[in-house]
Amino acid sequence: QGRGKKKSRKHQRFMERRVLLEQKGLLSPQRRLGSQTPMVGPEACSTLTKAGGTMAPRCGKVPKPKQVVSPSLSPSASLGSIAGHHSVLLSQGNGSSKGVQMSSPLLRPGKYVAIDCEMVGTGPQGRLSELARCSVVNYEGDVIYDKYVQPELPIVDYRTRWSGITKQHMKSAIPFKAAQAEILKILKDKIVVGHAIHNDFQALKYFHPKDRTRDTSRIPVLNQRAGLPVRASVSLKSLARHLLQKKIQVGSKGHSSVEDAQTAMELYRLVEVQWETELARSLPPRPPSPVTDPTTDSNQYMDDRYWPTDLMASSL
Repeated sequence: QGRGKKKSRKHQRFMERRVLLEQKGLLSPQRRLGSQTPMVGPEACSTLTKAGGTMAPRCGKVPKPKQVVSPSLSPSASLGSIAGHHSVLLSQGNGSSKGVQMSSPLLRPGKYVAIDCEMVGTGPQGRLSELARCSVVNYEGDVIYDKYVQPELPIVDYRTRWSGITKQHMKSAIPFKAAQAEILKILKDKIVVGHAIHNDFQALKYFHPKDRTRDTSRIPVLNQRAGLPVRASVSLKSLARHLLQKKIQVGSKGHSSVEDAQTAMELYRLVEVQWETELARSLPPRPPSPVTDPTTDSNQYMDDRYWPTDLMASSL
């Protein structure tokens, strides 16, 4: 009699679990006796785990997986098909790859930004270069950041002929530390494009990961297209004239950091497929490492929402 009660309670728990699974849609509702029809045709049997670990067969139709037409490439795709596929994706919706689930940043234009900075002279005789303006544009060339920055040291030489910076601009400038924090937040986890971009990073007092940096002054394929020596260091102005038929950095008012950033992005997009393909061959895969990655904000791991799961796991 005791064994019967125990078995009854066990069966009751099983039925309660089954009803709960049915309510959540994880199991199809149980058919009543007498209403079952013999299974014929392309049908299969699945198994249902009962309480106690025993397995009972449960037969039913197995729905065929839907054929989802995806623009993704097969693993055996050739380099030519990769380039063609990339061109098609970028030509849809102004270069947007929305809805395409791909791990490669090549197919995610939202991961790209271009940057250009203008510097002024500080320190002895104005020989020290400090940030005075920074502009950042997105993949389409739209401005997402453009601010004047107050250097940490007094300005000795505005270098207006090249920088375009005047004393008037400094009235609306923000402190360097504030600008640095805003800009680095934008650059975090992005592919950053620029021309002689090491100068911009130096002005920001920042080092961006090499595999996420695209410097248009160091791309042999751009020089080849322009008919210039492959290893030569060509100016942004010259590349723009040869490849984009575009005149930049003209006039006496100095350079425009917005125009220079947009031009660098245009040059990058011109050779993007070939460049990224070559980089994929030469650069080893970069595993995500929040500990060693300087772009990762480690403060987020102190957030309370990360603690409950860790504490629960450690207490088990």
